[in-house]
Amino acid sequence: MKRGMCIVYEVEGALYVNVTNRCSNRCDFCIRNNGDGAYGSESLWLLREPSAEEIVEAISGKGPDNYRETVFCGYGEPSYRLNEIREAALEIKRRYPNTKIRINTNGHSSLIHGFDTAPLYGVAFDTVSISLNTPTAEKYCEICHPVYGNEAFYALIDFAKNVKKYVQTVLLSVVRETLTEEELLECQKIADGAGVALKVRTYIGKED
Repeated sequence: MKRGMCIVYEVEGALYVNVTNRCSNRCDFCIRNNGDGAYGSESLWLLREPSAEEIVEAISGKGPDNYRETVFCGYGEPSYRLNEIREAALEIKRRYPNTKIRINTNGHSSLIHGFDTAPLYGVAFDTVSISLNTPTAEKYCEICHPVYGNEAFYALIDFAKNVKKYVQTVLLSVVRETLTEEELLECQKIADGAGVALKVRTYIGKED
């Protein structure tokens, strides 16, 4: 495993931001199982977690206006760094008012921090994309192996319901290849119940 300080990398016209390797899941289909990087990037295994200032400078150095959006994602669950990424996102919006900012998350933010974190996503993020992955807590535990057990599945759905009060676009996402048609329909029902959209994506090892 090679380690470095690759904070930003490009994916299909978007600028992705890597802020931590910590994660509360160990998903069977995670891109981390396939190598050290993604889409030709340098190693995304960080020597250390970057500060908010380093994140801002790394994004600014790429010129975020040159990309369709800036996406906090990377090799870990970015909400572990919620204070830092919120600070960075707000500063990027100040410098580049037209930049759209998305966060790809497993929805465990409030479990990780121990309080309702949904209000903190307002203003800083234009889109919150939450990995639902399965229609049941049992299967979620089977393929995502969350450190919080069954609670993680229900918490991410609650997070979706809460964060939509503060963020313009909220999505629950699933990977088509890991689900049956019946399971996809059940996932759609969950999204409908939460009042958010369902994004069905093709497996490419990461959120796209």
